[in-house]
Amino acid sequence: MLKFEVIPVTPFAQNCSLIWCDETHEAALIDPGGEADKLLAAIARHGLTLTHILLTHGHLDHVGAAAELRDRTGVTITGPHREDAFWLDMLPQQSQMFGFAHTPAFTPDCWLAQGDKVQLGRCELAVYFCPGHTPGHVVLVSHEAGLAWVGDVLFAGSIGRTDFPRGDHATLIRSITETLLPLGDDIVFIPGHGPSSTLGREKASNPYLTQPIW
Repeated sequence: MLKFEVIPVTPFAQNCSLIWCDETHEAALIDPGGEADKLLAAIARHGLTLTHILLTHGHLDHVGAAAELRDRTGVTITGPHREDAFWLDMLPQQSQMFGFAHTPAFTPDCWLAQGDKVQLGRCELAVYFCPGHTPGHVVLVSHEAGLAWVGDVLFAGSIGRTDFPRGDHATLIRSITETLLPLGDDIVFIPGHGPSSTLGREKASNPYLTQPIW
């Protein structure tokens, strides 16, 4: 069974998720945006072994601790889609722009694409390509657990920004309506910021989806 803990990090209160297989105790960090010591302490507290560092997209608040964690643990970085490579190359500029400590550029060990699978112990995550907030954004879904990690694609009552370079509102809406919502109303999603929700609740009440602005 897949279990998880949401650990907010960075001044942007980004929802890093520690997820793990409760049979093998293999763990992954999804979007470790910063505070590596805090994240490693959580892994130790649960008695887990980190085996994956997973990224949904290339924005600083979602990837800021990834390279440090790779250096300190030897665990490879997987994701996002290669279309976000330019964001990872721009990490020094991103950190300067937002007043963060200098964050060097890095390259993941493996990119992700639509249809890929990530194996975590006896649990599996399906990869869905959901561009719009960034051109290389991916979403990670455990169909068995009914959980989705959606990064900054969708929020409770809102959607991701599209005013950053290569963001696109119409593309984001298509990603949500054609890729995410068909996964099922009962899917609980953990967004990159703020509280979780269900896809069904957002389909029925999210103003960006019920009255989309194209």
